Amino acid sequence: MPRPAVLIHGSAALLAGCSLGVVLWTGLDERPTALAFGVLVAVGEAGRWTGARVREAAPLGAAGALSYALLGADAGRPTQHGVLQVVAVVLAASLLGAVPHLARGHGPVLDHLARRTLTVAFTAVCFQPLYNRDLFGAWGGGPGYPLLLLALLALTALCDAVLAAALAHSRTGWPFGPLLRDELRALLGIGSAVCATGAVMALAVAVVGLWALPVFSVPLLLTQLSFRRYAAVRATYRQTIASLARATEIAGCTPAGHARRVAELSRAVGRDLGLTRAELLVLEYAALMHDIGQLSLVDPVPDGATAELPAAEQRRIALLGGAVVRQTGVDAAVAVVVERQADRCREQPVAARIVRAVNAYEEKARGAGPGGPLTALEELRLASAGEYAPEVVEALARVLSRDCLTVPSAG
Repeated sequence: MPRPAVLIHGSAALLAGCSLGVVLWTGLDERPTALAFGVLVAVGEAGRWTGARVREAAPLGAAGALSYALLGADAGRPTQHGVLQVVAVVLAASLLGAVPHLARGHGPVLDHLARRTLTVAFTAVCFQPLYNRDLFGAWGGGPGYPLLLLALLALTALCDAVLAAALAHSRTGWPFGPLLRDELRALLGIGSAVCATGAVMALAVAVVGLWALPVFSVPLLLTQLSFRRYAAVRATYRQTIASLARATEIAGCTPAGHARRVAELSRAVGRDLGLTRAELLVLEYAALMHDIGQLSLVDPVPDGATAELPAAEQRRIALLGGAVVRQTGVDAAVAVVVERQADRCREQPVAARIVRAVNAYEEKARGAGPGGPLTALEELRLASAGEYAPEVVEALARVLSRDCLTVPSAG
């Protein structure tokens, strides 16, 4: 495991062990409050989106954990729980909420638990000691206090984004900068709703008591439902594009799995080059449909190998493909990439450069034996000037080196 991941997981494990040990030794303070927030976090974790590619897979659990860390009073009575109890309750509830996922064979994600432990501890460390010493007393009667909570939650969200980017960098080897940029952009979505709900819950419980928890959970539950529907629509949209891409395989124009392999490798290269999530999505869709213009040909290209065709023929197939994509109603940006994949390198957008280089690599390496990937990569490097973008070829080399210079088989 890379060093950043070891450091993050080790710190979270040490903090979790100390917190659980101290709480087991001294007992829980204000048990009804701890139980109520623990149930909220556990329910939120039990309803987390298993396998969801979203910024926060358990928004209700995250909001509940943050609100407990920011809880200074319960129905007007000051609370006395400390930082270690906050961490212990949140961790125990998160593990309890993971039981249904374990039963279905989806174990708890260590990265998720480590981030939850460290971010909640950060929030509690910044808030609980100061509140218990009445250093926030001057803020309690005016609008400055809620703003202070929101500012603290914003700082917590930034720390969580850094942790998420560092863990993703350790796991995938992708550049840290673009990963952090994507995490920060994602905060404007479900992340902002989680922070706002966490602050509102803490303020409401301080005034009316624990009855506020179910009431203020409803807006976030509705938000989560909307995100689920949006994710379902996106998944259906992608499946439709993947089905359209398979038309060339069904028609015998391209080998089985070619479009999928080009799309997966193109996305990895785009990640290495620092493309945003929106740009990666366009790149993936264009790579899936990059050969669809071959359906318009009277005479099929042998093995669908367009990289060896004359430039004029490549350009004609690309334009045919772009016209087909525009007729399907797919995003116009995808059609542009498909149309321009055969342009001169200097005139192409980055996504088109990636699709062109990856497609050529996959065609050259396919069925060439154990040395095929290395030979194909060297051919791309030695190609005539302007045929393939050097920065894309080098990014492809880096991606392949992380995968031991292998290419998926056609089967």
